[in-house]
Amino acid sequence: MSPRNDAPDLFAPSASEPPDTDAGVPAVDGIRVGVGGWTFAPWRRNFYPDGLVQRRELEYASRRLSAIEINGTYYGSQKPETYARWAAETPPGFVFSAKAPKRIMQSRVLAGTGGQIDDFLGGIVALGDRLGPIVWQFDSNRRLDRDDFAAFLQRLPATVDGHRLRHVLDVRDPTFVDGDYLVLVRRHGMATVFADSDDYPSFADITGDFVYARLMRSQADIATGYPAASLDRWAERAHAWAAGDEPVDLPRIEPAARATGKPREAFIFFISAAKERNPAAAMALIDRLRR
Repeated sequence: MSPRNDAPDLFAPSASEPPDTDAGVPAVDGIRVGVGGWTFAPWRRNFYPDGLVQRRELEYASRRLSAIEINGTYYGSQKPETYARWAAETPPGFVFSAKAPKRIMQSRVLAGTGGQIDDFLGGIVALGDRLGPIVWQFDSNRRLDRDDFAAFLQRLPATVDGHRLRHVLDVRDPTFVDGDYLVLVRRHGMATVFADSDDYPSFADITGDFVYARLMRSQADIATGYPAASLDRWAERAHAWAAGDEPVDLPRIEPAARATGKPREAFIFFISAAKERNPAAAMALIDRLRR
């Protein structure tokens, strides 16, 4: 099936187009938009220009998106030198978020992972001012103990080596996600992932001073991944989050709080689903936010 013509030709890069050297994509009213990772073979057909060497893919992607979620850290930490190199390849203002290693997230006793937490965070702060939220993802088959989970949150530091850390929790066990969970997370001032998905708990309750959303419904037969009307609506929701308000049409656990009017950052990532379309979806959303 050929893709529907929802995307202009600008999403197909020129074969001769080189990566920019300085320019990046600034946040729009505190809203950053990106994808998961930057190494994906199908993107070499519809996102990266023909002939672009793989070692320059991060350089290219970071100049068309304002954030990228690093998924590879879930499978193993990198050396500080690697993080520093990634930071150097990206333009000023660009931000990475990063998933914590699964060796921590799948530990039998979470409260006993303090040394591993310190090791991971002590390395990744080499990203410097490119470091955004740290994502702590607990898979749906992981049954969490309330007391152990609370002790784990106590071990997540607010700063490392002078770098402020922002933590976002992605608990995928629907039996654990309830009002008591929200109370605990708010006590620590952490954010929770809003997952636009039927496969994971999906709730838009605000628990921290920033919003972290994963949009997981891109479609392979649409060049921009999402229909135009859907992207328009996500732009409206993103602006509401950034303005200190809350979208009224998203699922929740508790009633929405009164709008504070205090601006907040919002991180929006197109993840999974028709992954080959996610860069185009992200760029289309950025275009709408700019309008």
